[in-house]
Amino acid sequence: MAENTDIREYDFSQKHLLGLKEYSREDILFVLEQAKYFREILDRPVPKVPTLRDKTIVNLFYENSTRTRLSFELAQKRMGADVVNFSTGSSSVKKGETLKDTIRNISSMKIDMVVVRHESPGVPYFLTRVVDAAIINAGDGAHEHPTQALLDMFTMQQVYPDLEGRHIAIIGDISHSRVVRSNIIGLNKLGAKVTVCGPKTFMPVFVEDLGVEVSYDLEETLSSCDIAMALRIQLERQDAGTELFPSIREYHEKFGIKMEHLEKYPNFTVMHPGPINRGVEMESEVADSDRSIILSQVTNGVAVRMAVLYLLSGGTRI
Repeated sequence: MAENTDIREYDFSQKHLLGLKEYSREDILFVLEQAKYFREILDRPVPKVPTLRDKTIVNLFYENSTRTRLSFELAQKRMGADVVNFSTGSSSVKKGETLKDTIRNISSMKIDMVVVRHESPGVPYFLTRVVDAAIINAGDGAHEHPTQALLDMFTMQQVYPDLEGRHIAIIGDISHSRVVRSNIIGLNKLGAKVTVCGPKTFMPVFVEDLGVEVSYDLEETLSSCDIAMALRIQLERQDAGTELFPSIREYHEKFGIKMEHLEKYPNFTVMHPGPINRGVEMESEVADSDRSIILSQVTNGVAVRMAVLYLLSGGTRI
């Protein structure tokens, strides 16, 4: 799409959000453009718009979640949808019911959309084959987390409206993070330069094939980046008994963002998809500094998810 084309006139035709791999540059820009409208709604005295009235949405979370689940639920209620929250702890899953049977039973209740988080990669794709509803991936294993990447890029745009040529550094547990995979895909499509930085044990095999530069030197990375996004160490996705780094203290010393870095390199902005382990990925003062836009990511997450829900429910443009 030519740079002078009005993205607001784009014909968005996606039926699901399974990952950003299936979304074009124009698709991504269009979602982010719609999110601007919903972000404005959140600043109103009554932050609601009835665009999903008479729509029924199921939040199907097989993995624990706080921010993502609450963000989706708040977005759905802000738009007037009927919301059903499915908890595996109190469902027939505990009695041995399969995922296929669970979703088919839910689908028989005439639902319009499913927001799914699951520990196994590919579950959102599977659901598109067994139910007639729009599927939104809220995180599948270590594969993708597309709405998190969209809200990250939306937040970046508030600092740099055009991400073309901007240097984004993603620091930490690259191998086990679904957030980083979606961000790399999306940022590459928007023309950003992406560097991943962390211990060698946290780098996936053939990491260069992802279209990124690789660094094992935090100082070098922070000296040239526009935005530094730190990632949580994904202990729950690492093989039990595998020691990938000597200690939390040593990890923080080598790859934790500190106040001295903000003083030494005055140009980069700090982000984190959450939850933050203060004193590990970054010092507490860094997270709370005026260089951090972490809380903006949280608010923007609701707006971006509202935009995704609106478009996949059949909306065309605001």
